[in-house]
Amino acid sequence: MRSVLMDALVFTNYGQFEIVQAAEGFDGGADRFFAGQENGWVAAAVPGVLYLPLARWGGGSSVRVEHWTEEPPLEDWEDIVEVSTTFRSGEPIVWMTWGGDVGGTLDLPPATYRVRVNARGRDAGHDGEFAEGIVDHYLLQFWPAPPAPDRVLKTTSANAAYWNREWGGRRRQHPSHDS
Repeated sequence: MRSVLMDALVFTNYGQFEIVQAAEGFDGGADRFFAGQENGWVAAAVPGVLYLPLARWGGGSSVRVEHWTEEPPLEDWEDIVEVSTTFRSGEPIVWMTWGGDVGGTLDLPPATYRVRVNARGRDAGHDGEFAEGIVDHYLLQFWPAPPAPDRVLKTTSANAAYWNREWGGRRRQHPSHDS
């Protein structure tokens, strides 16, 4: 069973989109936020922070967030990454853009989750900052699951490949993070 927690056109600054449970969000420290990860475009190494740089820096991207009771079926998207994250009880879970400019609360129960982030149009988003209409789309699917290393399931866009090269590969650099 699935419930939709958010389905919106999100205007960001610098493409920064986060789901956080603490006042602290992404501070630009890729080594810390991507520590022990293979992928470079969905950060989940810091507890309570899920950071995703959208391809379109400010022009508006389609973002949908879903909560599933079990692992959802794998869909055909251009780029797909899975990460794990934990949200504890006692603090609200919110989505926000850079500096908290725009955001809202997500009705996501405290738990440890597997998160599948699906993307389509990352290259069009990167190249079409001033294009009319929506050109990049994101689907974030949360379901309860034990923690596991991140996985790159599919990389088709040059933009996702770029982030995987630039900020990914920290599992290879820091083998002690494999667990």
